[in-house]
Amino acid sequence: MTMDIISRRGILGVFAATSVAATPVMANAFGFLRGNVGDMRRVKMYNGRTGESIDTVYWVDGKYIREALNEINVFMRDWRTGEVIGIDPRMIDVAAASSRLLQTNEPYMMLSGYRSPRTNAMLRRQSSGVAQNSLHLTGKAADLRLKSRSVGQMYQAAVACRAGGVGRYSRSNFVHMDCGPVRTWGS
Repeated sequence: MTMDIISRRGILGVFAATSVAATPVMANAFGFLRGNVGDMRRVKMYNGRTGESIDTVYWVDGKYIREALNEINVFMRDWRTGEVIGIDPRMIDVAAASSRLLQTNEPYMMLSGYRSPRTNAMLRRQSSGVAQNSLHLTGKAADLRLKSRSVGQMYQAAVACRAGGVGRYSRSNFVHMDCGPVRTWGS
């Protein structure tokens, strides 16, 4: 199943945008998201567990596109329980900015987005690396992987955004990105 959303308003905004000013909630990440074609933000991901993929423009002309965010919410749901919550758009901004810094068009492989309390508790029983109050529980975190980039490269790009927490999990081949307090960990 592929979810593609580019609204008519979004397309028109891309062509009409000449100078867009956004309130810089995460100034560094937003700065990395500015493009040459217009001021828009796009995210590409796939989920190997569900077979789903998403390639969507979710922000145009200084505004998030509600329909695209809704699709992202469903895509990043807890695949074990089917529960869907609102993913914090700043989380998507961190991933999009990191991808832009890495200069790749490859979609992220999402290992974990939202986690229900039940799923998080189960994962905590299996691994000491799962936080009890994980930001995955509130839709503010994702564990991501790219085939074409190393964990170190992804980690450095996310850290450069200075927009949240970044965890390096080299042995498991993924990077945790979140829109919580700025901090780093891992090896």
